[in-house]
Amino acid sequence: MPTEAILSTARQFLGVDPTVPITLEPIKRGASGRTIVRVKTPLRDPFIGIHWTEQREDNEQFIPIGRFLKQAKLRVPEIIHERARYRVALVEDLGDVDLHSLRDRPFEERLPLYRSAFRQVDRLFYAKAPKELHLMPPFDAALYRWEQNYFFDHLVEDHLGLEADSLRKNPVFIEMAERLGAGARHLVHRDFQSQNLLIKDDEAWLIDFQGLRRGRQEYDLASLIFDPYMNHSRDEREALLELWEEIADERPETSLFHQCAAQRLMQAMGAYGNILKNRGDEWYRQHIGPAARLLEEVTAGTPLEEPLAPVLGAIP
Repeated sequence: MPTEAILSTARQFLGVDPTVPITLEPIKRGASGRTIVRVKTPLRDPFIGIHWTEQREDNEQFIPIGRFLKQAKLRVPEIIHERARYRVALVEDLGDVDLHSLRDRPFEERLPLYRSAFRQVDRLFYAKAPKELHLMPPFDAALYRWEQNYFFDHLVEDHLGLEADSLRKNPVFIEMAERLGAGARHLVHRDFQSQNLLIKDDEAWLIDFQGLRRGRQEYDLASLIFDPYMNHSRDEREALLELWEEIADERPETSLFHQCAAQRLMQAMGAYGNILKNRGDEWYRQHIGPAARLLEEVTAGTPLEEPLAPVLGAIP
């Protein structure tokens, strides 16, 4: 059992016998096939225990990537102990406050946290991964096509009950995947959104980074700026772009940025449909509408607008 593996690893790390009380408090976070708990003991401050399954290949990369990012001076939790053969890691406890939990605060109060997050993306852009570090396959045309098909399968067909073969065959999606996949190969987080940014000491810290790979920086930026969980207004998104421009001395080219946003939004909506069908987690249903409205906005006036119109029109 995952909790038993975490508990035995915690006892090994602490050097205590079974008579010493240790409490495991479940932490619900995302859909990554992992068990995450807060470990409490009278012997020291709490820490986080993570157990992963072999369900997803990227989970195996959590420990080596976490150590690399720490060495590269990015803000990530410290891995304090690990038993990789049992698929368990004990990591620093950064608390429970993520960027998403602050969504009801005034936007102006949250801007410094976005600045902190963008600085992490900028640092990641220049980080040099050692050759021996195993990363997930890079964002190429095939991966972008996989994301599109994920959307067609789980959102269009499974959730909406619409026909998706014409979308799969439509050359505009194929051409977009090829354009995006032919670009830069810098490191990207892959799931850079508000729930994966914990706030500690008024700074943003990265978590769930096991999917790190090479790709386009614009994909990470679009993931956060067009985050359906936050559903920013146009003016707020423009303010975030201006903030990024202050940090990077440039803003992404608009058509490319919007294509990255469209790609990411389709991936997210595919995930929502998949989770609703296969896990029955209704929390994700509320985010399909905001994601659809964002997707409609970034594809307006582009070749994607017409083929996506029946899909987006079917979403309340």
